[in-house]
Amino acid sequence: MFEEASEVFDNMFKGSFPLTFIVFIPAVLLLVSPLPTEAAHEFTVYRMQQYDLQGQAYGTRNAMLNTEARTVEADVLSRRCVIMRLAEFSFEKFQEAIRQSAGAVVVILPQNMSTMPQDVIQQFMEIEPELLATETIVPVYFALEDDELLSIHDQTKAASVSQGTASAAEVLIHTATANGFQMVTSGAQSKAISDWAVTSLEGRLTGLGGEDLPTIAIVAHYDSFGVAPWLSYGADSNGSGVAALLELARLFSRLYTYKRTHAAYNILFFVSGGGKFNYQGTKRWLEDNLDHTDSSLLQDNVAFVLCLDTMGNNNDLYLHVSKPPKEATPQHAFLRDLEMVTSSQYKEVKFSMVHKKINLAEDMLAWEHERFGIRRLPAFTMSHLESHKSSLRTTVMDVSPSLIDIQKLSRNTRIIAEALARVIYNLTEKVRSVLLLLLHQLQEDQLSSVLDWLTTQPRAAQLVDKDSSLIATMEYYMSRYLKDVKRHHVKADKRDPEFVFYDQLKQTMNAYRVKPAIFDLLLALCIAAYLAVTYFVAQNFGFFYNTVRRITLKQKQH
Repeated sequence: MFEEASEVFDNMFKGSFPLTFIVFIPAVLLLVSPLPTEAAHEFTVYRMQQYDLQGQAYGTRNAMLNTEARTVEADVLSRRCVIMRLAEFSFEKFQEAIRQSAGAVVVILPQNMSTMPQDVIQQFMEIEPELLATETIVPVYFALEDDELLSIHDQTKAASVSQGTASAAEVLIHTATANGFQMVTSGAQSKAISDWAVTSLEGRLTGLGGEDLPTIAIVAHYDSFGVAPWLSYGADSNGSGVAALLELARLFSRLYTYKRTHAAYNILFFVSGGGKFNYQGTKRWLEDNLDHTDSSLLQDNVAFVLCLDTMGNNNDLYLHVSKPPKEATPQHAFLRDLEMVTSSQYKEVKFSMVHKKINLAEDMLAWEHERFGIRRLPAFTMSHLESHKSSLRTTVMDVSPSLIDIQKLSRNTRIIAEALARVIYNLTEKVRSVLLLLLHQLQEDQLSSVLDWLTTQPRAAQLVDKDSSLIATMEYYMSRYLKDVKRHHVKADKRDPEFVFYDQLKQTMNAYRVKPAIFDLLLALCIAAYLAVTYFVAQNFGFFYNTVRRITLKQKQH
């Protein structure tokens, strides 16, 4: 570069010095002092949900971004990337960005959610379902904060605020001199994932004493859900439910190992996939067992199905039912035993039954037991949530096992284990010794380690394929305690798919430090003016030369 500059100077001095000086000096300055576009920061972004469910589109429909950054304080957001921190985010601001046809929205989340005020977290949890209620073509991303990303946000915010409060001249000068940030994603446009398989796992403990034994099924869905799949860890919903199911499998396998405690009940354990997408795994499992086979434990003499969902907190326990159990039935006995155990041994627990009829007009079923109720199987769901509409079931804030009270999860698992044992062993004289053996073997450390493992990776249904380590590890764990462990896969019908997933959910974004577009316009005007003046001087060089010469001679005479 410097060699080229020296050649320019050499040629300049060989020719007509004044004219060459006027024309070539700017070229030399631009050559040796370029203003290159500088990459300011590269970071990972997680795209908002994009899926179709029963023909209805949800989430963002776009994945590509190449536009200038602004914050919500800016007057004009059209075709701009609106970046905001979690504390600044609200549904009204999001709607305003959409209304102004923003190019994209990037929400900066803290690395540690526990540092945020509880009211901010609760507000965002309530917003998440609204964000997913309808589709939008605007790309929506979430990023975890770091020092450089926060600096980009602060610089962009300062520029946006100054534009809104300064005079027109100050805005023009600031616009021409300030640095901006061009936000660019490196991925391609999103497309539907074909032949995606949602995987579920089944295992069993076979009862003793004949073929036509009653069957109890214990079910929990393992997938998590939130506004961004890659940020959905689902510690309580439904990591706690899966952890409780696996612990129950371990406990009852011990009892079924010994002949004197081997009960006359079959126990099915089912860890379902696609639970957050209208319980697709459970639906296919029921079809396979009830419609496509002649021998299934679900076809005859099902005592009841117990679904576990969000079990890891609070002193409330609710048994959600679609139809209140009738007296003298196993499900009524289980309800009665739950009431007895909680009232006599765990007085801090407030247990109650919640009755809600199945609403087939809704796109989404409320609880997993409703899938069984549709097939006329007695079923209910145990949860510490009173309503299926709780924001805790669909949030990226349910991220850490530290948010789970492991003692309460252990207590809730113990309550279920004791009530199940009372039903299975029919309140005989040996119940006391059986229950003591069962409860003595329950281990909080085991529950805690399983929960920690479940929350080491996001478990959104779009991310857990049939070959994932999560499925393989759960299968191995169940095989240690259960018999006939096998996988069940469900794929969407190609002609009329019930669910469709999309890719490009995790991308790399670059924030390039650039001059604003108006700077290029002003620079072009300055260059044009300079060239016009240079052309005018060159055309009238004789006049200017004579004028300067006369002035010089007069000064010498004086």
